[in-house]
Amino acid sequence: MHRYLIALGSNVRHARFGRPEQVLTEALHALEASGLRVERAAPLIRSAPIGPSTRRYANSAAVVVSELEPDALLKRLKATERAFGRKRGGQRWASRVLDLDIVLWSGGCWAAPDLTIPHREFRRRDFVLTPAVAIAAGWRDPLTQLTLRQLHRRLNRPHRA
Repeated sequence: MHRYLIALGSNVRHARFGRPEQVLTEALHALEASGLRVERAAPLIRSAPIGPSTRRYANSAAVVVSELEPDALLKRLKATERAFGRKRGGQRWASRVLDLDIVLWSGGCWAAPDLTIPHREFRRRDFVLTPAVAIAAGWRDPLTQLTLRQLHRRLNRPHRA
């Protein structure tokens, strides 16, 4: 069995599920219905968008357990995004009803053309680290060997001018 840290985000209302906060709750149920075991889910936070979107995001994180290898899990996550109405392509960082990203994997590192674990940007994203610390503070980044708590503290420490 593998453990994965998944980042969840939404900033578009869904016709059936409602506001982005409800979208994330329903996404967790959908992941479980697809055969993944959601071991822990972080409280929801709100964050400012990156890029062209003007809508604030609802963000969370979950530790999921599965027999799937990372590439197969990615396909499952993409299928879940599509089931929630996400379209392929489009502008990067645009508004989206659901975004599911693999951040960390109990197997360490993974490199493929369509998937890199650890996620390349997670160390610089408070909207990923804040929920992740709530459920997996001691999980170590396999590249830096720092825990999520340490990465979060580094990201949020005051900078001297």
